[in-house]
Amino acid sequence: MAVIGVGHLGKEHARILASLPDVELVGVADVNAEQVQAVARRLGVPAFTEYWPLLNLVDAATVVVPTRFHFQVAAEFLRRGIPLLVEKPLAAALDEAETLAEMAARHGAALQVGHIERFNPAFEDLVSRPLQPKFITCERLGPFTGRSTDIGVVHDLMIHDLDLLLTLVGAPVVSVEALGVSLFGPHEDVASARLHFANGCVANVTASRASAAPCRKMHVWAPEGYARLDYQKRTLTLVQPSALIRQQGLDPNKLEPALRATLRDDLFTKHFERVQIDGHGQDQLTCELRHFIQCVRTGSRPRVNGADACAALRVAQRILECVRSHAWNGDAVGPVGPSQLPTPIGPLFADRPQQDAA
Repeated sequence: MAVIGVGHLGKEHARILASLPDVELVGVADVNAEQVQAVARRLGVPAFTEYWPLLNLVDAATVVVPTRFHFQVAAEFLRRGIPLLVEKPLAAALDEAETLAEMAARHGAALQVGHIERFNPAFEDLVSRPLQPKFITCERLGPFTGRSTDIGVVHDLMIHDLDLLLTLVGAPVVSVEALGVSLFGPHEDVASARLHFANGCVANVTASRASAAPCRKMHVWAPEGYARLDYQKRTLTLVQPSALIRQQGLDPNKLEPALRATLRDDLFTKHFERVQIDGHGQDQLTCELRHFIQCVRTGSRPRVNGADACAALRVAQRILECVRSHAWNGDAVGPVGPSQLPTPIGPLFADRPQQDAA
């Protein structure tokens, strides 16, 4: 195997692959000569500043270059039938992603896409349970890192939750409402969307790369109960009504005054059952890479294949169309889209006094 692109995330791909006893890492490639040499020296493998010499050396590869180069690099491997794990999103544009998925199918090459949250133990546990989601909220917030500035926050962060929602809900999206704001450049850096699914489920999804603190959470309400996922802590909290509540219901107005007075304290001990699952012991990237290797060896379907990645990108495209056409004043005459906002009417709070220069 080889890793194409050994920046912030790619170097971790290379580190893990080099540690696996059943994988030979034959090289790493990156246009940044200093970076690729440093990674190669640390792992004891050859370094390349071009990816094409690796085309004849590998059985499979991972592509971890900036999104705008995904199509160019991945297409060269796929047209030779070489299996790939491509980091999310699969491509910068939906038509490019669809072409890559079609190429993989035509040449019989496994194509896995790096939607790593599918390997989060909390999500793995949730999707194994009987659940009919009817209302979901997702928050994926983080500070500005300076990475992935060639794409906006919808393709950078929200795409994770779009893939998870499609997996969990199991129904197509029928309508989309969305808006977003650009803060650091031409792309949206904060975005929020409301999705309506064909089976009646509704989801609110928010993503930001301009938050003071990270937050990656999902809340799910269903007839079976409630679930809260913390992707960062890899924990899943489940709440369900007790057997008595499921059979008879709970109407506070029909309770005797003494029982009603204790309802608040007894709610999560007698009336609602709660359990928390902790998945700290699992490294998601290692699991994702091992899964890809197993798919290459056995010919089995990757957990997140090209079709799955394209489905998430289709929803992302609909969200971006809404973000770019949103009229902030309710009409087309005023500001429209993430880079145009109404003129501020003043500061939100009093400016702090300037400190005297030293």
